[in-house]
Amino acid sequence: MNPRVAYLISRYPAISHTFIMREVIELRRLGFRIDVASVNGLDRPVAQLTAEEREEAASTWYVKQQGAAGALSAILGTLAASPGRFFKGLVFALKLGQADLKKTGMCFFYFVEAAMLGRWMQARQLTHLHVHFATPASTVGLILTQMFPFTLSITVHGPDEFYDVPGFYLAEKIAAASLLCTIGLYARSQLMRIAPARDWPKMAITPLGVDPDLFSPRPFEAVFEEFEILCVGRLVPAKGQRVLLDAVRRLAAAGRRVKLRYVGDGPDRASLESAVGEFGLGGSVVFEGAVNQDRIRDLYSRAHVFALASFAEGIPVVLMEAMAMEIPCITTWITGIPELIRNGIDGLLVPPSDEAELAGAIALLMDDPALRQRLGAAGRARVIEKYNLRPNVARLADVFREHLLPAAEAARPREAA
Repeated sequence: MNPRVAYLISRYPAISHTFIMREVIELRRLGFRIDVASVNGLDRPVAQLTAEEREEAASTWYVKQQGAAGALSAILGTLAASPGRFFKGLVFALKLGQADLKKTGMCFFYFVEAAMLGRWMQARQLTHLHVHFATPASTVGLILTQMFPFTLSITVHGPDEFYDVPGFYLAEKIAAASLLCTIGLYARSQLMRIAPARDWPKMAITPLGVDPDLFSPRPFEAVFEEFEILCVGRLVPAKGQRVLLDAVRRLAAAGRRVKLRYVGDGPDRASLESAVGEFGLGGSVVFEGAVNQDRIRDLYSRAHVFALASFAEGIPVVLMEAMAMEIPCITTWITGIPELIRNGIDGLLVPPSDEAELAGAIALLMDDPALRQRLGAAGRARVIEKYNLRPNVARLADVFREHLLPAAEAARPREAA
């Protein structure tokens, strides 16, 4: 028997969170009924979605697309059905605002979205909500638990939530959730740092994963005319793309023939492009922009090395994708990354913010094809063993069964009453 689960996602499907879609599809393959709600609309026009994404979008319920009429209907319907719970949720949401006018306004909107989501779940006879990331979408879920007899679980990735525990209401979410999934040991340790020991048993490690058949090895290229460095991720300060650019500048200044390819978009793009022009690296750096999954593997297949100079991460799926394709990876020894990559075994780890060390690691792999090949093969073996999509989603399915089915059974007498 499998529990029925509603998933709430900030934006679904989304180009930067394809791993959530893979998880949903795999859970359905395992016999779960997963109904997906998305707070926001699509991040691209429908014509730009992959066929798989279009199929998911067609079956997804979009909260904000219901408009003012949908919001008013949900508020009035919730008030009429259960005035006590309605006002309990409203007071709870306003208290989360902590007397700050802006925060209070945001929490009121989360309250409205929780009412809309709750009515949607009731119409589908769903009683459990799962949310990825302990960010605003899970705040909607937190308020939902005050208004409806539903249970809540959250997959916590980090590290953003850990930097602002009060701002993300993390302590309140830990207390309210019946299950807290974490993508690794680092994320769990940060929850344990915040939570009382009595809440630790509801924390389960459920690693993410990629499909090693989909991300299969590309031919190894020992000799090259130009060394291709690939970086995939949103162009934001936390990803350290400027440090990577500074490393490439050092390599180019030393006469190395390198090509850096950024895949992704974001607010840092303009400053990075400006720096490329300032450094005279226009022929050595390419901005690909945001790229769909149906094209991303072609870009991976060109790369001789994958580099991610992040300052803050959970356990990046893009590293798993590159490793599955036997592309040697260079990244930073921060947060959860060492759980995925062991330095000198599955890839190379360098200090964050140190462009000299990063440039040195790239140069080392340029000069040592045997090392590139060994790290690439070891990286794929690591993914197959620890970060393989199907076994890891099967583990998540077991966790859902263990934690959610007893909760559903316990809730039945209260519902009948």
